[in-house]
Formats: sequence, structure tokens, C-alpha cells
Amino acid sequence: MPDPLDAAIAKRDALLDDTTNALRLVDGAGDGFPGMFLETYAGRWLLSTTGSAIPHGVSQSLRDRNGSCYWKRLDQHQKESPTKLCGDDVLEPFLILENGIQYEISFQSGYSQGIFLDQRVNRRSLRQQARPGQRVLNAFAYTGAFSVSAAMAGAETTTLDLSQPFLDWAKRNFTHNNLDPSAHHFCKGDTFHWLRRFAKQGRQFDIIILDPPTFSRDEKGKVFRVENDFGELAALAAAVLAPGGTLLCCTNFRRMSPWEFERQISSALPRPMKARHAAMPEDFTDEPYLKSLWFDA
Repeated sequence: MPDPLDAAIAKRDALLDDTTNALRLVDGAGDGFPGMFLETYAGRWLLSTTGSAIPHGVSQSLRDRNGSCYWKRLDQHQKESPTKLCGDDVLEPFLILENGIQYEISFQSGYSQGIFLDQRVNRRSLRQQARPGQRVLNAFAYTGAFSVSAAMAGAETTTLDLSQPFLDWAKRNFTHNNLDPSAHHFCKGDTFHWLRRFAKQGRQFDIIILDPPTFSRDEKGKVFRVENDFGELAALAAAVLAPGGTLLCCTNFRRMSPWEFERQISSALPRPMKARHAAMPEDFTDEPYLKSLWFDA
């Protein structure tokens, strides 16, 4: 009887090529493994589970492959770095390829490894839409993957995040792709603060990316919740969006439908904008939790 793990992985064979070597190999119930997710990062595998145990038979199947695999428990309270399950140690950062762009990954960096694979299609779309000389703002930027995608198209980017270590990581991602970080802008701080500051300065951007965490608390203790506050965030971004510009709004908040998400944003925008819904990458076969809306002015 065929190994169901092999069957799930085989469905992704066509997606792995000389331009992309990082994607989701097993996506939970979508592949017959509820609560289990397996990703490859340039041949180094990361297994994530919602429970505290690996499903029966999976651990041995992974060990039999003789490759490097780490295990992460998807625990919202104890967010720890992955631990080695089998194979060689992965102790140093390494590079992956996504649509021909290199990104730095680390299995020792904590709960997140440096990139969110569910945004692969949106990063590709951004690179296709961006034009040389355009100004792109990437808020809640994490390690700057969207910024690098836009810069590869010749855009001038502004990368905004609360964390200096993540901004430094973003600069390394620029360097990995022979892009000069000094030709771009990096801002540390709260997105709401910076959007108001940009408006006062009269700065405008041709494309703005908003992909905030579902819940966060700023340095002053103010709480942000996607279901309550994304409209305000989008309105502030629209105030610094150039005429004819584009706004990308994303959330992985599961208790909101794409249409509820669209209504929340559209009702808050100061002027009507046409919305385009974007699908998740095809290797994500489970619940389509990521809502992505491109708004065109």
C-alpha cells in the first residue's frame, strides 16, 4: 500500500524547480493529515503539528528518508524554535529560492523561520506589478520578503517593522540578491505612527503592503485586533497612497470571511477602490485561511 505521505509530497513535484525550492509538502486535512504540516526549505524539512505528538507512522517515515527534518509544535503560548527530529543539524542560517529570489532562513530563530510560504503568490504578483522607480511601502515587514520582491522589479522600497533584528535580516535579504540596502529605506517603529508621520511629511507610495499580525500590542500598550482595527489601518494607508496606487491587505484571521474582510476595508477607505481577491498558493490544500485583497485606486 502506498505511503500517504509519499502521495501528498508527490503532488508537489511539479512546483519544485530551479527557481523555487521552498513550499508546503503536506497541508493538514487537505492531504489527509489533520493538524500536521510539512514544509521543505531547500531540502531541509520542517514538520509542524497542532498537537504535542507526531501522528502515528509519520516519524518513522521521515527518519527513513535520511534527510534533515526539524519539528515545531504550533503552540500559541510557548513559541519555541523547532527541535531536530532526524538527519543532520541545521544550526546556521541558509538560503532558499522562491521564484528566483533568495531568502535567508533559520531554524534557530524562534517560532518563525524567516518567511511565510503562504504569501508566495502575492510576492510574485507584487514583482510583476511593480515598476522601476515606483515607491513601495512594506509595513509589518518581518524579514522584508515583499520589499525584496518589489526591489527586484526596480522599485524603491520602504521596509517598516517594530523589530530591529528583523530589519537587519531584511537588509541581508537585499544583499543576498545583489541589491544595495542603502538605496532603500528601513524604518523601525509602529506602523500607525509611521503612516501618520508619512502623511504629515507629504510622502506618497505607489504600492502599500499591509500584512499585520492578527493581534499585537505596540510599545505604548495599545492593542491591535484585525477584526476591529484593520479598517483604520487601511484608511491611514490610503491617505499616503499615490493617485492610481495599489493597496494589498492581508490577514490570516480565520473567523472572518473574505467578503467580511473586504467590507471592513472598503467601508473605511476615504474613496472607492476596486478590490481583487487573490488565492492561496496551490500547495496549500487545507482551509484557505489567508485572505488577500488588492485594492486599486
